[in-house]
Amino acid sequence: MRYGKALLPTLKEAPSDATALSHILLTRAGYMRQVGAGIYSFLPLGLRVLRNIEAVVRQEMDRAGAQEVLLPALLPADYYRESGRWDTFGDTLLRLTDRKGGDYHLGPTHEEIITDLARREIQSYRDLPQNLYQIQSKFRDEARPRGGLLRGREFLMKDAYSFDKDEAGALASYESMRVTYRAIFDRLGLNYRMVGADSGAMGGSKSAEFQVLVQSGEDFLMACTACQYAENVEVASPLPPQPRELGKIAPIEKVHTPGKGGMDSVAEFLKATKDRFLKSLVYVAKEELILAVVRGDHEVNPIKLARAAQALEVHLASAEDVRKATGATVGYAGPVGFKGKVFIDPDAALVDDAITGANETDHHLMHVQHGRDFSGQVVPLRLMTTSDPCPSCGGQVAQFRGIEAGHIFVLGTHYSAKMGATFLDEKGEKNPLVMGCYGIGVSRLVAAIVEQHHDDNGICWPLSAAPYKVHICQLGDGQEVGAAVAQIEAALLAAGIEPLVDDRDIRPGVKFKDADLIGIPYRITVGDRGLKNGKVELKARADADPKAAQEYGLAEIAAVTIARINKELSPS
Repeated sequence: MRYGKALLPTLKEAPSDATALSHILLTRAGYMRQVGAGIYSFLPLGLRVLRNIEAVVRQEMDRAGAQEVLLPALLPADYYRESGRWDTFGDTLLRLTDRKGGDYHLGPTHEEIITDLARREIQSYRDLPQNLYQIQSKFRDEARPRGGLLRGREFLMKDAYSFDKDEAGALASYESMRVTYRAIFDRLGLNYRMVGADSGAMGGSKSAEFQVLVQSGEDFLMACTACQYAENVEVASPLPPQPRELGKIAPIEKVHTPGKGGMDSVAEFLKATKDRFLKSLVYVAKEELILAVVRGDHEVNPIKLARAAQALEVHLASAEDVRKATGATVGYAGPVGFKGKVFIDPDAALVDDAITGANETDHHLMHVQHGRDFSGQVVPLRLMTTSDPCPSCGGQVAQFRGIEAGHIFVLGTHYSAKMGATFLDEKGEKNPLVMGCYGIGVSRLVAAIVEQHHDDNGICWPLSAAPYKVHICQLGDGQEVGAAVAQIEAALLAAGIEPLVDDRDIRPGVKFKDADLIGIPYRITVGDRGLKNGKVELKARADADPKAAQEYGLAEIAAVTIARINKELSPS
C-alpha cells in the first residue's frame, strides 16, 4: 500500500472527549473515528487490525474443533421472553418495534438464539458434542459509553456456545476453550490473568474472565503473588474468620456525634479505630429496603449481597429512602432497631463492643453486640483486601487493574431447560442439553492491545495484530531511491508480506513521527545518503532507542526483515 493513495489521516492533538489512552492513540493515528456516543467507524488501518485479530481468533477456534455460524443481529422479542431476559436484561437491551407493532431488539448476546437452533437441529446423543461460534456485531445501550472501544454501544464480539450431554462433557468443553483462549491471548502478545468471575446475567455455575493487566482497566482483580490464585474482586472470597465467643460488655450507650456521618470523621471524633465499627448501608433489593453490615474497615460487595438477598442486583438506597428506613440522614444508619432484613458479614458479627449508627441524625451507639442487641443473617458480604491472605495458599494477595477481554461460562441447563432444548440419550430418554458460553470482545482487543503496547510516541503493535508488518519510509523522490523502494517492496510481497510505503513528498521528520504514531513493527528507511554506500536502515518500533537502527545492504534487507518476522511469528 502506498501512503500517498491511502486514507491515513493522523492528528496532532487528541480529541477533547477522549480519556483512555487507546482512544487517544487510535484516533490520532487514524485507526478510527467517532460517529456517536459509543459508536465508531474503523478506517482502513483499524479494519486491518480488526481483521488480523479476527484471524487469530478464528484459527484457534477452528483448531479446537468449533464450527463457525452467523446468527442475525435483529432478533424477535419472543426468544428473550421465553428465557425471561426480556424483562430482566433492563435498559441495556436496545429494543425497537416494527411497522406491524412487533417487538424486536438488537442482540447483546445470543444464548437464546443458539439454543433455539440447537433444539431444532440436535436430536440425539449421537449429535453431541457441538461447539458453534460466530464473530458478529453486538449492541448494548450502555448508560455511560466510555474509553473508546473499551465500552461501546456497538462492538464486535466472538461468541461461542457448546452443547454436551452431561456436566462432565460441558466441563471438558470449558477446558478446551480455556486452552484455546490462552493460545489466542498469547498469540496477540497480551499480558493477562485468568480469574474466577461472576456469571451475572448469563447465568450458569462456573465462569472465568481473561483480564488484560493495565493501569487504566476498569476491573479490579485480586491475585496471589505466590501461586496462580486470581479472581475478580467482585467474587473474590476472603477466608472466613476464626469463630470465637464474644465477651460481656457494657450496655448500649447513645453518644452525640454532630455532623460526623462519615466513617473517617466519626472514628476520629470518638478516637476509635475503624475495625471497631459496624458500617451499615441501606440497599434496595427487589424494591425492598435492606441493611448490609460490614466491619468499618471493610467494603460491601454488592454481588454477594444480591445473592444473599436472592435478588438479581442491588443498589444503594437514595437519601430519601435511607430516611424512610432509618429515620435519619445518610451516615447514621445502624442495625439496632432496623425494621427490615439485616445481613451481616462474619467479620462484622465478631466485632466485640462495636460502634454503629443510632438511626438518629447526629448520634451513634457504643457497646453494640450482634446477637445481644440485634440479629441478622450472617453471610459473607465483604470485598477482599490486600491484607487478606490468599485463600489458596495463604500467601500475599495483591490488587491489579484489568480490561476484561474474554469470559467463559458453564451455563448448564440454564437456557436449555427453559426453552425445551433436549436430546435423546442412550436409553431413549429426553434430557436438556448442557451448555457452555465463551465470549471474546474482538473490537475491545484492539484497544486492550494498545493500552499495553505503546510508548510516548505512539502505538507499538505486536506482529500478529499490526495492520502492516513493515513500514518503508522513502526519503526523497530520486530515481535511485524509488527503484530501491520498489525492489524491497517486491521482495516483501513475494514472501506474502505487504508493506506500507510512505512515498509522500514531506519532510523526513514528519514521516518518522507518523511512523512512530501508527506503530507498525518494523521500519525500513531508504534515502539518498544511505544508498550512496549501498545501505538502508532497519529499526524495530518496539525499540525505543533511536540509535537502535541497524544498516544492511540493499540486496539483503528484505531477507533479513522477512527472517526476523518469521522467527517472531513462529511458535516458541
